[in-house]
Amino acid sequence: MGRQHSMNGQRYTLPAIALHWAQAVVVIWLLWLGWTMIDLPKGAERSAAYGLHKSLGLLALLLIVIRLAWRRGNPAPRLLATGWEAKLATAVHHMLYAMLFMAPLAGYLASSFTPYAIKFFGIELPKLGWPDEALNGVFKLAHVAFVWGLAGLIALHVAGALKHALLRDGTMRRMLPGGLFKN
Repeated sequence: MGRQHSMNGQRYTLPAIALHWAQAVVVIWLLWLGWTMIDLPKGAERSAAYGLHKSLGLLALLLIVIRLAWRRGNPAPRLLATGWEAKLATAVHHMLYAMLFMAPLAGYLASSFTPYAIKFFGIELPKLGWPDEALNGVFKLAHVAFVWGLAGLIALHVAGALKHALLRDGTMRRMLPGGLFKN
């Protein structure tokens, strides 16, 4: 079959595809918002940006929990890559899942140790902490570290996806809705 792989049973399920792309949109939005909001002057615009960032972060955390639960009952199709590429792809995917969980969790915990309410699109959520600048700083630092790690992993993931798109080896079709990227 050469480069033409049978896609029978090799595609991700529609829920897995939808969750992947929903997560991608939310995370890209979060990265952009996180990068731009820190330079805003104090005031209503900055407060709104931080509020949206926190809501999207909680949404990202919810999405990764749903994705992990889905994956538990619906294993991914086997990798088309072999050898070191398969090991790298597996490692990057596992680290992506870990960072997609840890970055928003650390952000939530950082927010839990401030005097401000945590709201999810206007709905106030319980906090796991109390106002404590030192603990806020620890979790904020962890959040930033996880986000930078996540950004690096996303770059690797996108580079791998581009490689497969250029090779037209069938890998891209597995995670794209419909018949995009036909060989």
